[in-house]
Amino acid sequence: MAKIKKGDQVIVIAGRDKGRTGRVLEVMKDSDRVVVEGVQRVKKHTKVGQSQRGARTGGIETIEAPIHVSNVMLVDPETKKGTRVGYRTETVERDGRQRTVRVRIAKRSGKDI
Repeated sequence: MAKIKKGDQVIVIAGRDKGRTGRVLEVMKDSDRVVVEGVQRVKKHTKVGQSQRGARTGGIETIEAPIHVSNVMLVDPETKKGTRVGYRTETVERDGRQRTVRVRIAKRSGKDI
């Protein structure tokens, strides 16, 4: 189970955007990186071309670049501050059978994420 998932609210704890918060747009497990909305914005130069309707495309775009997962921290839903992630196992009954599921919890407040 991943500690940070797509859609989580995170705070940047290191780098040029330190202190900014945003929502996770994408998680890249193979390179241990995440793309956070509004964080690590870089200019991307794209080649000028034409679309099907004749409109010109290309130019300079501002996009979010990936940031290493160690430089972000999950935001606690209760205190709105950074928190570490823990796990709690609980048994749930589904379709008449007992199943064990792992639930992510915030270490700071103990609330479910």
